[in-house]
Amino acid sequence: MKPPPELPRPGRRRVLQAAAVTALASLAAAWPRGPVHAATVRASAATRFGWAAAWDGEAGTEIGVVAPQGAAALRVQARMAVPTRAHGLWAEAGGASVLAVARRPGDWLVRWHPDGRRAPQWQWAEPGRAFNGHVIADAGGTRLYTTETELETGAAWIGVRDARSLEKLDEWPTHGIDAHELLWDDSDDDGTTAGAGPSLWVANGGVPTRPETGRQKLDLDRMDSSLVRLDARSGELRGQWRLDDRRLSLRHMAWRDAPVAGGRARRVLGIAMQAEHDDPATKQAAPVLALFDGERLRTFDGAPAGASDPAGLAGPSSLAGYGGDIAATADGWAVSCPRVNGVALYAPDGRARGVAPLPNACALAVVDGVCWAAGQTEAMALHSAAGRDRRRLQHTALLRLDNHWVGLAPTV
Repeated sequence: MKPPPELPRPGRRRVLQAAAVTALASLAAAWPRGPVHAATVRASAATRFGWAAAWDGEAGTEIGVVAPQGAAALRVQARMAVPTRAHGLWAEAGGASVLAVARRPGDWLVRWHPDGRRAPQWQWAEPGRAFNGHVIADAGGTRLYTTETELETGAAWIGVRDARSLEKLDEWPTHGIDAHELLWDDSDDDGTTAGAGPSLWVANGGVPTRPETGRQKLDLDRMDSSLVRLDARSGELRGQWRLDDRRLSLRHMAWRDAPVAGGRARRVLGIAMQAEHDDPATKQAAPVLALFDGERLRTFDGAPAGASDPAGLAGPSSLAGYGGDIAATADGWAVSCPRVNGVALYAPDGRARGVAPLPNACALAVVDGVCWAAGQTEAMALHSAAGRDRRRLQHTALLRLDNHWVGLAPTV
């Protein structure tokens, strides 16, 4: 196989102010300048769907495509090495390419073609900026939006980028710090500002960090997590909401349509949270789910110890205050909780249903109407209603799937 071109490197950056950021840049600089190979395996005709994912494997940090093989196996179809751990992924329209961005703080963004027919397209963070782990595209596929941090001040920004070149065109403040996931909302009326047009919703995690310490969390008494709504055309602030408990960090989000009086659906935003309390007991007991209905941002507790619903889902004594990912399921919400080795399931109104056991559960994605959770050694289809099948797929390769994966129809 002819090797793809050399991994591109940015020009000499100005010296960053922090040792942690310098260390991160050194990792990227140490990344091989030789060919980067994408090992590709052709998909069988029986494959109907798959996932783009990030993982740690025998070869190091990678992104790739995994898909079912037979009735009970999960097989790697294509893979590519990346300089450092990836975090969020985005399947682009048409399914031929995937965007992946480095784990926070990160300095790279890549467009990858799993079929190997085009070389990866790399973009490096501008001097004084770091990626915060997530990227999305607008409805037309002409603009990309990335959450970023200004290293000197800690302020969070949305990078507005040209989808073809990946270069930055503009940037908008998120009116907070530690911006993490962002979601597109193309409805004209989401219940807050009628007829206002498309919006970007941003979860400001609110955890203070310093350039010299990288991801180390400091000065947590200054935490300021918030949910922000921005005009997707101008970046203008349309609204900002906070929880009463300032030690709950808003991280990941998912939309769900909820019926209201008169038969009209109203969108509800589910948010997975991570607790940052000083007291261990308070942190362990902290909720991991918040819902925003257009008016109120509220938290919801997990199932108490020993509780179960008709589906036989038991609840642990706590969820360890750590929500990894979130998805809207056919019958409610799912929040992965890797620290208790399971996925917390909730009704649409936030009522806890229990926890589906899955070792090191984290990545969630809905494919063909079914929510799949990825764990340490297997993936599982989640159904909280009684009598529903829970299919399981065992990993066929030695890999540890990372925080997120996205559903896609394999093109390799």
